[in-house]
Amino acid sequence: MALDFQKINEAAENYRADMAAFLRAMISHPSESCEEKEVVACIKAEMEKLNFDKVEVDGLGNVIGWMGDGEKIIAIDSHIDTVGIGNIDNWEQDPYKGYETDEIIYGRGGSDQEGGMASAVYGAKIMKDLDLIPEGYKIMIVGSVQEEDCDGMCWQYIYNKDKIVPEFVISTEPTDGGIYRGHRGRMEIRVDVKGVSCHGSAPERGDNAIYKMADIIADVRALNNNGCDESTDIKGLVKMLSPKYNPEHYEDAQFLGRGTCTVSQIFYTSPSRCAVADSCAISIDRRMTAGETWDSCLDEIRALPSVQKYGDDVKVSMYMYDRPSWTGEVYETECYFPTWINKENAAHVQALVDAHKGLFGDKRMGPDSTKELRNRPLIDKWTFSTNGVAIQGRYGIPCVGFGPGAESQAHAPNEITYKDDLVRCAAVYVAAANLYNEDNKTDDVSQFRAGKTNNDIK
Repeated sequence: MALDFQKINEAAENYRADMAAFLRAMISHPSESCEEKEVVACIKAEMEKLNFDKVEVDGLGNVIGWMGDGEKIIAIDSHIDTVGIGNIDNWEQDPYKGYETDEIIYGRGGSDQEGGMASAVYGAKIMKDLDLIPEGYKIMIVGSVQEEDCDGMCWQYIYNKDKIVPEFVISTEPTDGGIYRGHRGRMEIRVDVKGVSCHGSAPERGDNAIYKMADIIADVRALNNNGCDESTDIKGLVKMLSPKYNPEHYEDAQFLGRGTCTVSQIFYTSPSRCAVADSCAISIDRRMTAGETWDSCLDEIRALPSVQKYGDDVKVSMYMYDRPSWTGEVYETECYFPTWINKENAAHVQALVDAHKGLFGDKRMGPDSTKELRNRPLIDKWTFSTNGVAIQGRYGIPCVGFGPGAESQAHAPNEITYKDDLVRCAAVYVAAANLYNEDNKTDDVSQFRAGKTNNDIK
């Protein structure tokens, strides 16, 4: 049966006002990581109002709605936690009340990424309305928690504790009108330096940990900023774009973009403001491109000249995450989030491509304010990281992205999202679920996966 694309578009358009109202309702409930209880209740009530076949909240606090009764699962994921608002003076309106115009909705979480939740919920509703739940499948709409704190941990829980393994997953993270087939990975690294305190009036008697760390910070900065000429002592991360330094994966690295590192936090201990600091620590945000591994990134920091210079006084490690969810559940995991890329011709990627082409053509769509984005390829990648680090990065479950909003709005003050995007995405989810051709499925849809560590995380 040929899909009636016009009918799908009309159905999505008819829910424009409902999606906008639902999104504004979600935004009105502040929902930073581990504090999503109110927004979960809001989403659960909306799903029940729309007659989802089943609505549940799992042990971690993810809200899951089901449509259909087939054995196989097509999942659509939206994380429903947000970052904080930062300096309120940078906002022109209340970030949790905001406003809407004919074109946009204003407020924290609109693009990142409760807008995706609105489109996903109504996409499933349209599938039920039009009898377009694919035969043999059920549709799983996931409102996942704690992504901003620890991306992918929610899906580690779904995979390991709920024992749910979908056929494929659509991520509704904002994609600027594109269909995204991967992104860089990341990890959170900690560097600890020991010193010896003494009275500040005679600093030569002590060993200042902050001064040691200053040398290390300079080397971390050089690792990010330097080139990779032979004469360069600390060769920069740009080297992974070169076949000389990354012979197996430089092309994938060029697609994803180079890795980066930056110092994101600094800590110290000192007996007083009149003493030499006896310890110092930093956090490093490390973005990883193809060819970089969790252990190679740790070894790279350990090999920095300043780290070598201070020897046993320096410890380089990977953070662990163990914050309780809003339900009180603790799922401890490492702060490592694997890089992944899909093959462009993978069946689940092509389902979205075919859906987009049937509904809107082969060019990106978007508001006038994002015209420059339309010059980018329809099939592309995210700059930031998503739950795909677990879905496909850890477990190899096929994952692909198409979501309302703009990456540039994520974590920014005066965040907005676009009503046209909500409508378009809902329509694409309906069509993609029905255009997925299982006969074209292959055993390995990954073009690149960094894989897991040797820690046995369950």
